[in-house]
Amino acid sequence: MLDWFQHFGRFWIDLSASFGRAHLFLGRLLLSLPSLLVRFGLVVRQLYASGVLTLSIVLVSGLFVGMVLALQGYNTLVGFGAEESLGVVVALTLVRELGPVVTGLLFAGRAGSAMTAEIGLMKATEQLAGLEMMAVDPFKRIFAPRFLAGFIALPCLAAMFSAVGVIGGYLVGVEVLGVDDGAFWSQMKAAVEFGDDVVNGLIKAVVFGFVVCWIAIFQGSDCIPTSEGVSRATTRTVVYSSLAILGLDFVLTAIMFNV
Repeated sequence: MLDWFQHFGRFWIDLSASFGRAHLFLGRLLLSLPSLLVRFGLVVRQLYASGVLTLSIVLVSGLFVGMVLALQGYNTLVGFGAEESLGVVVALTLVRELGPVVTGLLFAGRAGSAMTAEIGLMKATEQLAGLEMMAVDPFKRIFAPRFLAGFIALPCLAAMFSAVGVIGGYLVGVEVLGVDDGAFWSQMKAAVEFGDDVVNGLIKAVVFGFVVCWIAIFQGSDCIPTSEGVSRATTRTVVYSSLAILGLDFVLTAIMFNV
């Protein structure tokens, strides 16, 4: 019994210490962002690594998610004689929820894990220590560009995911299932509002990008500098980011709908 209390106490002490280190790390990271104004080329290179290289999986996933939504939504709506509202169901589901959430999960699994592994290997091979010995701040040269690039990339990817998803829903709903073309687009245009739907979805994507990049970069810099430590940090990035996205999605949805 005593051993159980010791392990339980140690777990919470380690968790609190890690939580504190993460917030101190975030503070230094945010203070380093203004330095990127004179070296924005670093951000552009990371935008390619975290945004462009993630684009293919986001577009393909968005297309198939939209197609599945149209198929499932049609089978439900046809029982009520409301199949012409298929465009509204597909668009609102993508823009409000699935667009930012699924994009965030894909981004965490692809770009977030890559950030953690890259920074963790830099730490394991003492590249970060070498930069500090040469009076180069790793926060300004390594961490901040990756953070800002991911913060910018994820909302753009989420918007593309939703747009491609709507196209996928159109292909299945109109071209395959025979829903009226004009009704599909006109009802979508009338029901989807930019301020209440599109902007709220983008706000979610911005928050998810902030949290995922913070977790990924911190886990890489805080990992044990061994191959096993880097692999564990990469796993923690995907797990923690996924849980954070799902939890924050509930909180943000409750706030946006005044629950």
